[in-house]
Amino acid sequence: MTDIARIAACWNDLKALPVPDLRVLFQDDPDRLAAHVLEESGLRFDFSKTHLTNDTLAAFEALAQAVDFTGKRAAMFAGETINVTEGRAVEHTAERGEGNAPAVDAAREHKHRMRTLIDAIEGRALGEIRHILHVGIGGSALGPDLLVNALARHADRYDVAIVSNVDGVALEDAMARFDPHFTLLVVASKTFTTTETMLNAASAIDWMVQAGVDDPYGQTIALTASPEQAIEWGVDGTRILGFSESVGGRYSLWSSIGFPAALALGWDAFEALLEGAAAMDRHFRHANLLANAPLRAAFVDQFYARIMGCQTRAVFAYDERLRLLPDYLQQLEMESNGKSVKVDGTPVDGPTAAITWGGVGTDAQHAVFQLLHQGTHIVPVEFVAVTEPGDNLDPAHHQTLLVNCFAQGAALMQGRENGADPARAYPGNRPSTNILLDALTPHALGSLIAFYEHRTFANGVLMEINSFDQFGVELGKEIARSIEKDGAEDFDPSTMALIERALG
Repeated sequence: MTDIARIAACWNDLKALPVPDLRVLFQDDPDRLAAHVLEESGLRFDFSKTHLTNDTLAAFEALAQAVDFTGKRAAMFAGETINVTEGRAVEHTAERGEGNAPAVDAAREHKHRMRTLIDAIEGRALGEIRHILHVGIGGSALGPDLLVNALARHADRYDVAIVSNVDGVALEDAMARFDPHFTLLVVASKTFTTTETMLNAASAIDWMVQAGVDDPYGQTIALTASPEQAIEWGVDGTRILGFSESVGGRYSLWSSIGFPAALALGWDAFEALLEGAAAMDRHFRHANLLANAPLRAAFVDQFYARIMGCQTRAVFAYDERLRLLPDYLQQLEMESNGKSVKVDGTPVDGPTAAITWGGVGTDAQHAVFQLLHQGTHIVPVEFVAVTEPGDNLDPAHHQTLLVNCFAQGAALMQGRENGADPARAYPGNRPSTNILLDALTPHALGSLIAFYEHRTFANGVLMEINSFDQFGVELGKEIARSIEKDGAEDFDPSTMALIERALG
């Protein structure tokens, strides 16, 4: 049997398996919880309220073997060119010390340079710095924003603003908070040509100039894989922090892109973040297939997307400090796996990435949970919570938060009949996963983010796609540049009318 036939047979086997009611699964298997809970690096992954059975897991294990999951995983860590469309290795794990030795050494050198610059800033070599204005977009902003929002809320080292939107309102709001004489401008762009980032950076420099700052570029740090572009733009070479071309933007928070978080948190915390991610790397790299948390989560994703036909999956962070997690995951998962061709260029033969969306609990309960409980769509839900509270208020706050989190998953599965009033009936049998952190420490957050990265990779392998290019974002950007340069081309009547109405 050819590999193609073997993989197709595995999918057929999965589709042929019965899908029991969740309530029946618990009734029939008193050991279900033990079989479907994994613990790693202070994180508890509870997959028991999903429809995966022992037979389903065995079929997915066969699929993982058919697509050579272990070989592809080894190839990534070995630094082989697995991003075939761009001719690159995929080496974000090297940024935390796991992977190909030369890449690990290069990352270590970049970290040493970053720490040296941070020490210089803390020693006032760049003058007194009170504020950090970080401009970037996509992975150059989402990762640092998540880290700072989650871990630096009570830090008093620096005021940090991370601006991604080219809408001038976003940048003006940030600049209104800061004194330009005491502001460090951080420009994050892998190519140092990203339109939105460079326009925001130029406006920030103008803001400094207008305020009478003697040397605005002397208060500017560049984070880039293209240092020559940063030098040409005006940044001194001593203020450029590089990273490897083999580190994709949405996987780059571990590199120099994490600079504002390292400044805001302190170097020890940033190192703990890296070690937490490295611990998950080691788990993902060495754990057996069915005991591997990221791979098990990918099995869940593939079951609901490909077998059950669910088009979306929802992530709800029951912790205010993780409110940006769903936004971060939207880019990580949808930009990575929102593809329509396989690695070999042939069309995919099923759905790829589910549409990732979500929010923060308990706010979301009063906004979208009506659809989750009683709507016609079946949406796999993921609840992320933290055992240890992040506040010093009455413990009732955190207790109520966690009770609501756990109750929602129970209600989705359990449901409630109401023959007398169908409007008050809950069908139940709706899936959810729980991820519970002992505490939201840098180490734990590093493990959590790395879990999601490896889960995304595992999904890509199971679907036979390349998770590491993102050509889908290019066409709209090309057309935008064309409109700005030439005014307008021969676009459709709707687009032409919008250009005429808004731009003249």
